[in-house]
Amino acid sequence: MTELDSPLASGPFDVVIVGGGPSGSSAAYWLANAGWSVCLVEKKTYPREKTCGDGLTPRSVRQLADMGLESEVAAHGHKYHGLRAFGFGASIAMQWPEHENFPNYGYTITRFNLDGLVAERAHSVGATVLTGTEAVDLYEPFDGADGDLRGARGVVVKDKATGTTRVIEGRYLLVGDGQNSRIGRALGAQRNREWPMGMALRGYYTSDRHDEPWIDSHLDIRDPKGDVVPGYGWIFPLGDGRVNVGVGLLSTDRAWKGVNTTKLQDYFVAQVGDEWGLNESTSCGTPTGGRLPMGLAIGPRRGANTLTIGDATATVNPFNGEGIAYGYESGRLAAAAVGAALAENDASHLRLYEENLEAAYGDYYKVARAFVRIISEPEILAVCVGAGLRVKPVMKELLAIMANLMRNDRQGPAELGYRALVKLADALPERAFSMLTSEKVDA
Repeated sequence: MTELDSPLASGPFDVVIVGGGPSGSSAAYWLANAGWSVCLVEKKTYPREKTCGDGLTPRSVRQLADMGLESEVAAHGHKYHGLRAFGFGASIAMQWPEHENFPNYGYTITRFNLDGLVAERAHSVGATVLTGTEAVDLYEPFDGADGDLRGARGVVVKDKATGTTRVIEGRYLLVGDGQNSRIGRALGAQRNREWPMGMALRGYYTSDRHDEPWIDSHLDIRDPKGDVVPGYGWIFPLGDGRVNVGVGLLSTDRAWKGVNTTKLQDYFVAQVGDEWGLNESTSCGTPTGGRLPMGLAIGPRRGANTLTIGDATATVNPFNGEGIAYGYESGRLAAAAVGAALAENDASHLRLYEENLEAAYGDYYKVARAFVRIISEPEILAVCVGAGLRVKPVMKELLAIMANLMRNDRQGPAELGYRALVKLADALPERAFSMLTSEKVDA
């Protein structure tokens, strides 16, 4: 898919959205589907490569189904049933839990195939989608109130093929161009450096086990001497002859600093290589990686006519590094707030975005950020994983918590945050629980 619409489109639009990943394309779909004029600006052309684990949890499947895309995802992807966890001599296989709002299965599909499907879906309901077009600056920016993002009447964009620039105007501006967001920084968004940062590296391999019905998570990685090194690994079967193999870190604490993710990937591939047939001859290319702020670590998120969404506001779940679902969800929440502002001609409705984002994730992410600090302690990690993987009821509860698939049972977000903390307290050593409940940064 190349340019989906005329590169001459310049507005003014009701909404200009920067970034055609999960959050931007989701917001574009929901706004255009509601009848608003939308321009989605994406600097690359689809299909595009994107470093990712390529796993869709039940939360992602729900959002894609709501956009009418599940059948296409199923045609391009691989359906799986749950998670197999390994660590410290133990393992367990767990089906995704039954839930009133989410399916009990997921899909694996490369972002190369996925992102274009969602952008095309937004286009099909009326969104103008400009690809190969990079937002390079704000158009007529203005200062916001203290503690808010700046505002802008639009963005200056550059056609990457010709180098020509032009202005695209919009009444509202949504920024979803990733964790290194140029436009987000121009608006004044910054990362809270005291909160966890994710780092990940992934590569593709051919494997005879490419169509297994589970995704695998390895909670301890060993160096050639057999010593545990910080990090976790995954193997996600893609169903097309390949598996996605990667490693990640979920902390900024001293125990994890200085870890070389390339060596971590090498250690992990060596650890599981015989079982999965992973070696130089089955490698599909050099692994790629990057850093991901998480847990709502980037802010502020709202200005007079601006909102940041997805990775640009660090919606990644600190419990598991999942970002796709939260991209779709934050884009949808932003679309609802902007839609209300447009319908009532009242920009104050943008506050609904922050209110709903905090209601959905605030308490849960507070627990998650503290949990990441706990597992940064190697001895606690060994006890938690080694003991927990041997007690299936505990691990089923933890799977539901870490994937954010707890049943609501008509409880609010505060109750769910408390429930997550209580469930973790049941599974963690006393020292870990004391660390969890005494976290100072989030007080």
